[in-house]
Amino acid sequence: MKRTPDGSPVGVDDPYAVAGVCDHLTDDGRCRFALTRSGDDPAFTADRRADGYACHVGADGAWRACPQYRSTTDRRACRRCGLDEVRLAHESERPLVEEHHLSYGSRDTGDADDAGRLGDADRIGDADDATDAGPHEITVALCRWCHAKVHNSVARIDDDASPDPEAIAERESRRSKEQSESAFETARERYGDNTSE
Repeated sequence: MKRTPDGSPVGVDDPYAVAGVCDHLTDDGRCRFALTRSGDDPAFTADRRADGYACHVGADGAWRACPQYRSTTDRRACRRCGLDEVRLAHESERPLVEEHHLSYGSRDTGDADDAGRLGDADRIGDADDATDAGPHEITVALCRWCHAKVHNSVARIDDDASPDPEAIAERESRRSKEQSESAFETARERYGDNTSE
């Protein structure tokens, strides 16, 4: 299993095996990166333009061959146990589902700004892998409880797991709060009659 520079596992043998479709792939099979960010990689954009902006690896999913591949999570549900995210508007509570990096878009581990911006310390990469056009950013969604287990080396992302009882209790507490907030209540009922005449 791949490990971070400090030796902790990222929870999967091959990040590309669990990676999703490229974030830049449009519904009609074109490369959004080439369409919208042509100045960031002119040579790549020229190649895509010559081919009608078609994704050159999308058909067979050989994502590691694309220099602009990126797969990030929507953080709606935990990939390991399936726990759904419940976010409450105007609440600053910690999310139930977090982003877990399997691979970063930069192999430069010395930049403190990058490390802080990216969150987890899960930097990996096969610098000697000739077929890998990366580095690529690959993230998956993990609930806080699964995330901790993966970082503590007691779990893998592809384990057949159920949500922790504590996770279910937290989710249901948020759902109850969400339902109570959706009930109609006048301002007078909610805040009392504090108006002065």
